[in-house]
Amino acid sequence: MSEEHRRSRRIKANLDLKVSNLFKQDNINVGPLSSPITVVDVSKHGIGFRSKDIIPLDYYFNAALHLGEIKDPLFCVVKIIRCSPVENGEYIYGCEFIGMASILNYIVDDYEKEVDEKKEGTAKVSI
Repeated sequence: MSEEHRRSRRIKANLDLKVSNLFKQDNINVGPLSSPITVVDVSKHGIGFRSKDIIPLDYYFNAALHLGEIKDPLFCVVKIIRCSPVENGEYIYGCEFIGMASILNYIVDDYEKEVDEKKEGTAKVSI
């Protein structure tokens, strides 16, 4: 059994993500990724996604999360902190939100309640 890394509950998601640019704090940029990315879960502290691309750890990307019925997106910076190989030549990545205001946790709380009520959530992510 693998060690649990999460600080908050994961909410299942199934959405596509396009990363136009990865960057590091010292202004090193990596171009767009070639393989599709599927976000599998969202929490107050980050997201999990799958991809066939090998993506370097400690890189960042900008994202806009559209969670459930919330009209305005949640703009955030995401840092890739974990990578593990899984089946079909894919990798699963763990990412954390960087510098997100704590008040925005309420948005994730509301989405969590919405998902619990529906038992099936849909969310959108864009870059």
